[in-house]
Amino acid sequence: MKLSRPARRATLVVHVVGAACWLGLTLGLVALALTAITTDSATATEAAVRSMKVFADWLVLPLALLTLVSGLLLSLGTQWGLARHRWVYTKFWLTLATTTAWVFALRPGIDDSVATVTAGHPITDTADLIAGPLVSLGAYLFMTVLSVLKPWGLTRRGRKQRDQKRRASAHKRVDAEDVRQTA
Repeated sequence: MKLSRPARRATLVVHVVGAACWLGLTLGLVALALTAITTDSATATEAAVRSMKVFADWLVLPLALLTLVSGLLLSLGTQWGLARHRWVYTKFWLTLATTTAWVFALRPGIDDSVATVTAGHPITDTADLIAGPLVSLGAYLFMTVLSVLKPWGLTRRGRKQRDQKRRASAHKRVDAEDVRQTA
């Protein structure tokens, strides 16, 4: 089922806005993590990790799911298809992986950091606090590049579908020529 032009455009706007917000939010998390690990002020560290928790609890997952669902709708409702082009397939799996990593690894790490600073202890594992947002930021930047450049061509399934479509089109032309010749 193909999306109508207005539906495709609306879904594309939602997807791009969601992805841009997710990217910007992740950049904000990097800045907050850097603040938390570089400051000498316990108050600033606590404020930074508490802010990270607010972002993690209320913004990241809804934006991730919005981006995932709108991207899925676009892939299934347009000529790009989900498994037809390598760049779409890669973006889908990276979005799913980063969303899953956020839920099961990054968010619990932020929760642990908040619990540590709330108890009055310094954060000892600073690499974990910054590594997750940096990896996420790299993944989102990579997916943005994929969206713009659309590299790598068709998947095996995409090539098979293209070839079937070409054969069907060639048969229609031959049948049309046969009808004209017999008329």
